Amino acid sequence: MAWLSTVAAIWGKSLADMNGDIPLTRDLVLIGGGHAHALVLRKWGMRPLPGARLTLIDPNPKAPYTGMLPGHIAGHYPRGALDIDLGRLARFAGARLIVGRATGIDRAARRVRVEGRPDVAYDVLSIDIGITSAPLDLPGFEDYGIAAKPLGPYADRWARFVARVQSGDSPPDCAVLGGGVAGVELALAMHHRLSQVHAAPRVHVIDIGDALTGVAANTARLLRAQMRQAGIAVTERAEIGEITCDSVTLAGGTRIPAALCVSAAGARPWPWLEQTGLALTDGFIDVGADLRSISDLAIFAVGDCAYLTHAPRAKAGVYAVRAAPVLHANLRAALTEQGQTRRFEPQKHYLKLISLGRKAAIADRGPMGLHLPGLWHWKDRIDQRFMQKFRDLPAMPPAPLPRETAQGAAQELSDHPMICGGCGAKVGPEALNAALAGARTGQRGDVLIRPGDDAGALRIGGRVQVISTDHLRAFTADPWQMTRITALHALGDIWAMGAAPQAALLNLVLPRMSGPLQARTLAEIMAAAQDVMAAAGAEIIGGHTTQGAELTIGFTVTGLMPEGRAPIGLDGARPGDHLILTGALGTGVILAADMRGAADGDVVRGALDHMASSPETAAQSLISAHAMTDVTGFGIAGHLLAICRASGCGAALDVGRLPLLEGAQALLDAGHRSSLHEANRAWAAPALTGLDDAARSEILFDPQTAGGFLAALAPDDAAQALQTLAAGGIPAVQIGEMLDTPPRITLR
Repeated sequence: MAWLSTVAAIWGKSLADMNGDIPLTRDLVLIGGGHAHALVLRKWGMRPLPGARLTLIDPNPKAPYTGMLPGHIAGHYPRGALDIDLGRLARFAGARLIVGRATGIDRAARRVRVEGRPDVAYDVLSIDIGITSAPLDLPGFEDYGIAAKPLGPYADRWARFVARVQSGDSPPDCAVLGGGVAGVELALAMHHRLSQVHAAPRVHVIDIGDALTGVAANTARLLRAQMRQAGIAVTERAEIGEITCDSVTLAGGTRIPAALCVSAAGARPWPWLEQTGLALTDGFIDVGADLRSISDLAIFAVGDCAYLTHAPRAKAGVYAVRAAPVLHANLRAALTEQGQTRRFEPQKHYLKLISLGRKAAIADRGPMGLHLPGLWHWKDRIDQRFMQKFRDLPAMPPAPLPRETAQGAAQELSDHPMICGGCGAKVGPEALNAALAGARTGQRGDVLIRPGDDAGALRIGGRVQVISTDHLRAFTADPWQMTRITALHALGDIWAMGAAPQAALLNLVLPRMSGPLQARTLAEIMAAAQDVMAAAGAEIIGGHTTQGAELTIGFTVTGLMPEGRAPIGLDGARPGDHLILTGALGTGVILAADMRGAADGDVVRGALDHMASSPETAAQSLISAHAMTDVTGFGIAGHLLAICRASGCGAALDVGRLPLLEGAQALLDAGHRSSLHEANRAWAAPALTGLDDAARSEILFDPQTAGGFLAALAPDDAAQALQTLAAGGIPAVQIGEMLDTPPRITLR
């Protein structure tokens, strides 16, 4: 029933403009979720710059902390302990997170190219993308090897390898390419972990030169002793010929067994930097003491991808961390064009705490190397203190209430402290149905379906046209992604009626912003709208724009029924029909938790990807349905109850068979609810038999955005539809059946 929805507005903090009535005038774009950028985002959340729009681009919703990698490989930390949740961090900073891979920069147009989406415009750009340790042009490595950096793919590959060794499906043979301190530290960690699942692990370190040349002589001696004690072999001054699925072959023909080959050999820049035209040294971006590119004052770079022209240093995470305050200050200075920039002066020597696989470590600084008890625990405290900055983000105090408010205002804010985005912002079903009670006049014979169904239906000449409208309050600060989801959400009403999309009007409310930012935002919105509508076979024929408090995107869509077919309404279900649900439930609770900064980044990403996937094929597979609706704001219980009341029969619903998005049940168990949840419960619960207080039952009232389809089909048609959906890789399940009873839902 999304065409009937209205979206409640909230006065206050907007996703697109986190600074109230100050217009957005400048775009700051951060490429990469490296340590320096993560710290900048944290500082930004505590003190945002009014008028600046912040964007973070990273291939993943989480960024691993490299300092804890050896501990994870050794088995001391779970995978999640390494992750900085960029989604939560971006939400805290009032930034949009674009999960995508940057592939280039158009410096003349000031645009970042991102895979799979339109370019992202910037006024000021900062790059913190780290390095790769993948060797260049080593035969077989791309197919069989894995680079230690970037960390994420290596950690995932390692977990699978350990599992295969433990199950006996793989020999415990590993090779580490690179005999520097990073390679040796990983080799010790790998040996320690494998010794817990196999009696005789075999780890081999291979270097084209001499191993451990970058540390103090005593540190090198201690590390070599640790490797000898563990039985780790070291081959130095070796030329590698080829990597295969089970070995490393040296140039002379010597074959070293290796079911897993990891490269920790040196630091290579990402190749796309060569195409930017920026001044580079060995492929790394040349920056001055202010961390600005020496060839483009609109671009900053930090961390391992940068080359400090005023103070060249080895690649190390400690420099990125210590550069963060300088970068933050200088980005603000660039955006305001006021104030002096700060200089970054990195220290010449720093303390390295090198893990030894087990919970022990060696300290290395300058010419000194020491192996003392307690060093690993000291390193652990340092690492945990750093990660705690991102696990417990500072609680920013809410704006105080005015001294005087009307009776009930404070209580309403207490009962509903926030209004969700998406369909969670709808007016509740009871209020909406009461308002529409007098709208069903029936005075026109060419109006076939009136308020109460997914879409209206009109007879025009010899054809039947369906029409619906939807608009959503933004729940992501990314206009391109928000537009794609809203367009699919609106088209769901057309597909649910069995119609083919025909035309669309686009209605926009943009936050207050300057002309250039309006143009950039509209370009992203139109690119997404045109992509979705063209794929659905519809034309965009116009629309309307205005500025307001926050980003709201809406579509009015029409569709045409095939000749000779009536629209699939809510009123055709029959006793004995099987109920089929496509997709999964849980977007409401996930988006609500995300607004509170309590949802895991991977969970949010999964929900966004789910909402951004077209359900057109699913609708076509259900074309024989007697009744069908897309499950949106009123939840699965509310939408099934609408079918029951329109069709004059009851339904049985198997709650345990309802498919949920990953993370949704855990968030319900933790007490998270959409702002529409309780209104949905109050509307549907009186018509439910067998409702209990179990947290699993709460999914019945969770409002969905861009949800799947709920269809009532004859048993044979349902079986065929499920078979077709499964063949197409579309998740679908039978969740119950229609009953020859009064319009109620019996829960099982």
